[in-house]
Amino acid sequence: MEGSEIKEEKETGISQKKKIFVAGATGNTGKRIVEQLLAKGFAVKAGVRDVDKAKSTLPEGKPLLQFVKADVTEGSAKLADAIGDDSDAVICATGFQPSLNLLAPWKVDNFGTVNLVDACQKLGINRFILISSILVNGAAMGQLFNPVYIILNVMGLVLVAKLQAEKYIRKSGINYTIIRPGGLKNDPPQGNIIMQPEDTLFRGSISRDQVAEVAVEALLHPESHYKVVEIVASTDVPKRSFEELFGSIEQQ
Repeated sequence: MEGSEIKEEKETGISQKKKIFVAGATGNTGKRIVEQLLAKGFAVKAGVRDVDKAKSTLPEGKPLLQFVKADVTEGSAKLADAIGDDSDAVICATGFQPSLNLLAPWKVDNFGTVNLVDACQKLGINRFILISSILVNGAAMGQLFNPVYIILNVMGLVLVAKLQAEKYIRKSGINYTIIRPGGLKNDPPQGNIIMQPEDTLFRGSISRDQVAEVAVEALLHPESHYKVVEIVASTDVPKRSFEELFGSIEQQ
């Protein structure tokens, strides 16, 4: 009986009020993830580089929200301390800040994500959700001369860095959902979500609110496990449930 209960919990996803660690919690997408997690009743541990600044950005005073200092570039040991043994899953919504330092994308979007995965494995956390980007594998898709692919990679080969992190996640054995959104918009959602398999979308945009929604819903639906999904939004498609959306993508 006890074994069947454990199996049932694994199959249904993280649906009870668990604690989720969010890396990059004060970013434009990260803060939306935090807000939507809290709205769903999750406890949230917001990993931020500056706790005082974060308190002015995120909804302070929420009993289910905790701020912790966490810098993904400082190694897996410090991250493991920040994540703690009370977190049930990790959502990575980090992203480098554009600068003249061309190594920044690799420090954050590659090695920083790798550090998070290693920290999860140290702690025995087996659920990891990454916000990545469409076109990370643009060269293999025949999109080498796509203007978006060129522009983003001019800034320190950021898409290449993200792809290397994705490959590490997929080889790690951790239960992952890699979400590759199209162009990110701060505007409210317009249209419904289109979800496609990896390396199929090379144009389109989506509201950050919808990206956050997909990340949170991935915690609730086992159909999202071990999958790479690409998402954009369109007014020309009907609304579909997340069971349908995630269920339409094959496991990798």
